[in-house]
Amino acid sequence: MPPTPEQGSQAVRRALAVLHCFRDGGPSLGASELARRLGLSTSTAHRLAQALAASGFLEQDPGDSRYRLGPSVAELGQLAFHQRGLHRAAPELDLLARTTGATVDLALRGGNEALILVGDSVRPGTGLGLRRPLHSTALGKVLLAWAPHADLRELGPLPALTPRTIVDPDELRTELSRVREDGYAVNDGESEAGVRTLAVPVLDHCDHARYALAVRATPELITIRRLDWYLAQTAACARALEILLLPPDERRRSI
Repeated sequence: MPPTPEQGSQAVRRALAVLHCFRDGGPSLGASELARRLGLSTSTAHRLAQALAASGFLEQDPGDSRYRLGPSVAELGQLAFHQRGLHRAAPELDLLARTTGATVDLALRGGNEALILVGDSVRPGTGLGLRRPLHSTALGKVLLAWAPHADLRELGPLPALTPRTIVDPDELRTELSRVREDGYAVNDGESEAGVRTLAVPVLDHCDHARYALAVRATPELITIRRLDWYLAQTAACARALEILLLPPDERRRSI
């Protein structure tokens, strides 16, 4: 009997969950470790891993029962990175970093997190960027404020990373309205004490944030008096990125 649509969807979700177990860039994993992380039986985890290995999404060394990400993941990752044009963003980010003396990052939304794909927070050894909660970062606020559909209920509980983190949904909703009106977001010690971040959107023709661009430093560098200067530099870089990263028919008319 062929699997039902519900069974097929469950298998897909489980296979994707297996791949997500490798997202932290840690060592290879055995079937028993995958089973513990996913709450599955070892036999089920082994069967899913074998199916992924057969398609090249996982691989094993000969004689080794442990799994790691396979060449199909690397191929699709490289393809997605270049299709988005993200390889063209680095020179603009480097220039912004040199001009401002700040850490510069470019992120997009990945679920309930801001995923940094290009910039100073990408780890040189692995190429992995940081994942940061949307509600507690300037990058995340921008991605929420200019999202096509911003349903804050999707975020679930809003954990406090510092005493300044916004944890009340109504307060966050008010903050996002202010961000949209002002055209930028500020994170002043909400995710890490002693750090101030300013972020702006990289917008498409529908005024949706495809990416968020941020400069981050201490409050002694990004002072309140110089905030407008940092905003001007960051906004100019964001406009350049709109041209570099978006196809002509998806750019704003003013670009």
